Amino acid sequence: MKEVKLLLKALDLQRNVTAILENAKGISYTRINNQIWKASFSLPINNPKVDKVKLLKYVEVYDEEKYIGLFRIIPKKTSKSTLTVSFECEHVLATLLGSTLFKDHQLTNLPTNEVLQYLIDQQKEKHWQLGNVEIIRYFHYLWENENLLSAIFSVTKPFDEQYRWTWDTTSYPWTLNLVRPNTEPVCRIKERHNLIDFEIEENPMSVFNRIYPLGYGEGVNQLTIESINNGFPYIEDAAAIAENGIIETTWADKRFEDAATLKASAEALLKKWKEPVVSWVVSAADVSTITGAKVDELKEGNVVRLELDDYPNVDLLIMKEHRPDIKGDPGNTQLEIGSLTEDLSTTQADLERRQKINEVYAQGATNLLAYSYNDNADGENPAEIMIFLPEEMVKINKLLLTYKTDYFRAYEQATEGGGATTVTSSAGGGTTVSSSSGGGTSSTSSAGGGTSTSTAAGGDHSHRMFLSLEGPIQELPNALFQSKNSAGQAVNVVMPANNVDLYTYSSSGSHVHVFTLTDHVHTFTTQNHTHSITLQHHSHTTTLPNHIHAIKFGIYKHTDLPTRISIKVDGNVVDEGALEIENLDLLPYLEKDSEGKVTRGWHTVSITPDDLGRINANVITQFFMQSRGGGSF
Repeated sequence: MKEVKLLLKALDLQRNVTAILENAKGISYTRINNQIWKASFSLPINNPKVDKVKLLKYVEVYDEEKYIGLFRIIPKKTSKSTLTVSFECEHVLATLLGSTLFKDHQLTNLPTNEVLQYLIDQQKEKHWQLGNVEIIRYFHYLWENENLLSAIFSVTKPFDEQYRWTWDTTSYPWTLNLVRPNTEPVCRIKERHNLIDFEIEENPMSVFNRIYPLGYGEGVNQLTIESINNGFPYIEDAAAIAENGIIETTWADKRFEDAATLKASAEALLKKWKEPVVSWVVSAADVSTITGAKVDELKEGNVVRLELDDYPNVDLLIMKEHRPDIKGDPGNTQLEIGSLTEDLSTTQADLERRQKINEVYAQGATNLLAYSYNDNADGENPAEIMIFLPEEMVKINKLLLTYKTDYFRAYEQATEGGGATTVTSSAGGGTTVSSSSGGGTSSTSSAGGGTSTSTAAGGDHSHRMFLSLEGPIQELPNALFQSKNSAGQAVNVVMPANNVDLYTYSSSGSHVHVFTLTDHVHTFTTQNHTHSITLQHHSHTTTLPNHIHAIKFGIYKHTDLPTRISIKVDGNVVDEGALEIENLDLLPYLEKDSEGKVTRGWHTVSITPDDLGRINANVITQFFMQSRGGGSF
């Protein structure tokens, strides 16, 4: 047997070698596909190098000259009966467990390499860097209060193809890779060559051909895939159902908040679950150290070809590689090939792990919210109920309108009486013409007889004293009398011949005459005419003293109700006619985004009566509220 010179090295946190553990015994390691690798060893209780191996410090493991990996010390157990100190180790990949994604971290529709880089950047100590990423997908991710390694491993859960995590710890920072697994066989297990024994277990207990995926939330608000799966809450495999009948199960993982990602994960599981689990447990000898041939090198992650008597050749992936004692029995290799057995215990362990994660996930609760409205309205001024739906509403279950129309109501009956001020709006001069004009006969308003005396008289003149009117009047040409007028001029008066009138003659000197008038009136006639009046420019102002009008308070109700009501939601007509409605569903009329989801933000419910009226309304909203965001005030 070839002498082994080096198997274990102890290192400190700075990765400096503190001891070579040449006396270590029972050195074993287990490498499992896409999981944290394990290792173990023991030292004699009195070995001086026991103190060099410290908890949470590092150990490098070698198998012959092959570098296996870098591990850190976790449980350490000292046994008096066996006089040994045993050490359990886990791969340094577990250092990612020491970083926590505090609170919530959400990434949407980013490529896988960017998602992984974001997670790697969350390390508190930068032990790891991102290397090669061969598989690119676009999914929605959300983590909250989860350790970094669990988050990294969850990135590939929705993948519908096989993947492989690999790492390199030979340089620092250590490098993490996501690659496609090998598909071509690179090694073999052959009877009468390196096969020791094998067992094949086929287990139909985990066969399911219909899966109901459930994600974030609870009750009616729990995430399903109906919205992106033609209304069906499940996915299924028709061929498997035709062969075995319907075998269905509900699969819930509350870390999923996106329906598409939830469905993709369920489809990946369906590919595994629709067939019975076939597990090959093989014991083989690693004879590569003897033959020197790569084809005899059995290693986790490689595809191995099984060449067995009485069985056709089959190529399977080495899922688990366990070396129980690389120092005492170096050729002994135990392999699990194909799918790892997912029996009840491992399933229960996985459920318990998820439950621990879900316990620290913020979920939420179903809530009821009422928007009340009471106000007057008419045909020009509708009652408008403003409703705000915040982003934290994960799901809206109901949005119901109930209203009743009442009589229009005012709170003032009238104003008390008071003075008033009147001012002409304009004033100015101008010409005004009477509206009618014309001639006519007018009489003095009063008339009567009386005695009048002349005020002055003088000079030579004559006066007729008596006039006889009996008999015919004849001209007496030669009968001339002279008289004088008031100006003192002489005038001739012809007198009738037969007249016996008596005249004074040549009277002179100052004197007066007295005469008497009987009652009488005076009549005069005017021609057609008009009267014009011209006014100067002017205005009229009336000033009243300061005063107020008091309101007479009281409730006034209109005597009539409206006859019709029109309802609109976000501009969409909902109903016309009814004066009262109970639990009218408004969800079909709310504004929605391109995916048919009710938009978050403001929405308007408009209720318009055809006449004066009062609207008493209530909008009830049932929704699932996410308990994230904001402070804790």
